[in-house]
This record gives sequence, structure tokens and C-alpha cells, in this order.
Amino acid sequence: MKLGINLGYWGAGMDGDNLAVAQEADRLGYAVCWAAEAYGSDGATVLSWVAAQTERIDVGSAIFQIPARTPAMTAMTAATLDSLSDGRFRLGLGVSGPQVSEGWYGVKFDKPLARTREYVEIVRKAMSRERLSYEGQHWTLPLPGGPGKPLKLTVHPKRERVPLYIAAIGPKNLEQTGEIADGALLIFPAAEHLQETAISHLRAGREKAGLTMEGFDVCPTLPISVGEDKDVAALADTFRPYTALYVGGMGSRKQNFYNQLARRMGYEQAATEIQEKYLAGEKDAAAAAVPHQLIDSTTLLGSVERIAERMQAYAAAGVTTLTLSPAGFTLEERIAALRAGTEALERAGLA
Repeated sequence: MKLGINLGYWGAGMDGDNLAVAQEADRLGYAVCWAAEAYGSDGATVLSWVAAQTERIDVGSAIFQIPARTPAMTAMTAATLDSLSDGRFRLGLGVSGPQVSEGWYGVKFDKPLARTREYVEIVRKAMSRERLSYEGQHWTLPLPGGPGKPLKLTVHPKRERVPLYIAAIGPKNLEQTGEIADGALLIFPAAEHLQETAISHLRAGREKAGLTMEGFDVCPTLPISVGEDKDVAALADTFRPYTALYVGGMGSRKQNFYNQLARRMGYEQAATEIQEKYLAGEKDAAAAAVPHQLIDSTTLLGSVERIAERMQAYAAAGVTTLTLSPAGFTLEERIAALRAGTEALERAGLA
């Protein structure tokens, strides 16, 4: 199992630190550095900045939002980043959510599975440098009856096939991801539930495509906070607002993928309470309603030894790249978490 680092969103007050964290991850031998985007900093610019100032670590979008770019634009960006980074780019895609898609981009959030499938097909076709023509439900290229003509990408990616990942949570999306992608980006992954909530669906998709899980990258992101085992409860409490935001407020009452995931892990009553309180504006109460076990099972907390045990559980569950999101208010704390991650991986016998 390899390690990755997720810088999250640029512009959150730790911009200079983010670059230093990426450079330290590069020095420590982390496999990939991911950057996110929502409705602030864009991912492509951040990844260019990081790639220019690192040497070995891959850079990846986690995620490029599908409603933000046409598929041809995404192919152009991916090819450019792969070329500039000397073959170190990984393309992560996701549909985002209804609030961002419709509120920020003005793109209707409908039929996300069909939209994702068509998007991936166009991106792959464009990056193969075929002349681009496509007839689908969501995209038709060139537009009929006009001056458009099939064009082909003029930029050469460094590699013939840039690894393509999809951020997936729901069973149907996970199955399709296994079928059409090279890896899956997961969030709130509990090792104890990973087979039933994610990997079984990914495997079904692989089998549907006549493939196995061999070479497919199962890549969850976990926050990490290092401390003494006696302080695990206090460490977990620092993630209550984060968990409450996703389970309670990241989506509408009817359309919150993270809330649905918590329910599939057995937290039906808590998920309902968290969402009700969060959507009512009672964010502190929502955070207080998050069960300790939900936080502890979806983060890496405590001593290096305890974290090593958790890493072993994730590897046994089928994780191939474990992406860490180091907690801390200072650069020193985040660097210490990165170093603890590599030490824990070695102690777990997974390095």
C-alpha cells in the first residue's frame, strides 16, 4: 500500500504551508499529492504550481468538477499537466453536488451517472488524439448543422494513458467507476465496512467490463492526527465539525451522498439527527451528535502504533493508496503528521 497527501482547497489560510507540505511529502516518498476545488481555488493552477516545485511525487486532481469544464477542456488540461509534470499527473473527476453544480456553474444536476460516463468517454477519446466526434445524450461533437468539424488534440501527453479516477460514494456510481476508471477516490472510508460499502461494488463494475481488481487503485482519503492513545477522544472531537458538515450539510435533505453513506455504515439514527440539526442552523449541536466511533473509524488518530494497526486494516480491506489529510494549525504539526504516516506504514510492514 502506498501513501498520498491531500492538500484540500488552496486559499484556506495555509497557502505557503501547502507547498511546503507537498515538498516534504515528495522528500518522504509519498506517491501522489492531490488538490481539490469547489468554488474557490481551481485545481489545475494549484497542481501546476506544485508540480513545478517537486521532483518525484505525482500530482492529481481530487477532483476536477465535471460541471466546471467541457470534457474537451479537461482533456486539454490533463494533457498539458501530464506534459509539464513529465508524466506525473493523475486525473480525478467528480460530479460535485447539486448546490455547486446548479448554484455556481449553472449546470443542471441530473443523470450524474450517464453524464459521467459520456464525459469519461470523450476525455479518453480526446486524449488518445483521435479526431473528436461524439453523439450522446449530454454532448454532441461537433454540433450538427454548423461549421464545426472533428478536431484532434495537438498537445501530446507524456504517457499514452493518463490514470483516470472518479470520486464515488453511492453503489451505482462505485460500480460504474469500477467499469470505466483506473481508480476510485473515496471519502469517509471505514476499514470495517469498506468491502460492503465500496469494494464489492467496484469489483462488480470491473467484472462487468471483463476486468479484475488487479491494477485498479482504491484510494480513500483519511484525516490524520497524531497524539497519545489516551487522548484519542479529544483528537476525534477536533473532527466533529468536519464530519457534521459532510453528513449534515453537504447536500440537501434528500440528496446528501455522505449522509447516505453514514446510514449504510449503520448510523441511521445519528445521520438523521446530525442532518436535522445542521440544516436547522444548529451546527454545534450537529457536531455534538456525531458518534465518536464514526469519527474514529474514518480517521487515523493516536500514536504511530495505533495508526499502523489501522493502516493494516485498510490494506487488508483492499486499499492500494491511502491518502492522508494531515490535521494541524501549524506547518510543524502537519509535517509531523506526514512523517508519522511514513513511520506507521513501515511499522505496519506495508512500505
